[in-house]
Amino acid sequence: MAQGSDSNDTSYKSPSPGSRPSSSDDVKKVMRREKNRIAAQKSRMRQTQKADNLHLESENLQKENAALKKEVKQLTEEAKYLSSVLSSHEPLCTGLAPQTPELLYPPPHHSSYHHQHITVPHYQH
Repeated sequence: MAQGSDSNDTSYKSPSPGSRPSSSDDVKKVMRREKNRIAAQKSRMRQTQKADNLHLESENLQKENAALKKEVKQLTEEAKYLSSVLSSHEPLCTGLAPQTPELLYPPPHHSSYHHQHITVPHYQH
């Protein structure tokens, strides 16, 4: 019997007593079984490799997701901080009362813009 094959293989049927197959039929049968066994083994190996690759990809995506969530949290905290700085400065800033685009976004030739006196500490990540 071929190496690695099951001794409990029930797919093989012995020839009926009245008809004796030729030895070339037996050789073909053994060759076909060996070829099928090798193909099945390769198929199982491909399935295992595919499962391993999917597992690695899943782990990488989970790590990336965690990093992105951390970044979102940091950016949200920074946005809250900057909003609080802005809201605490608005009462002090007389230039923001009439919210016209010119006052919010002055032309580049104004070198003494009223917001230059604000010092905001660098946000720590």
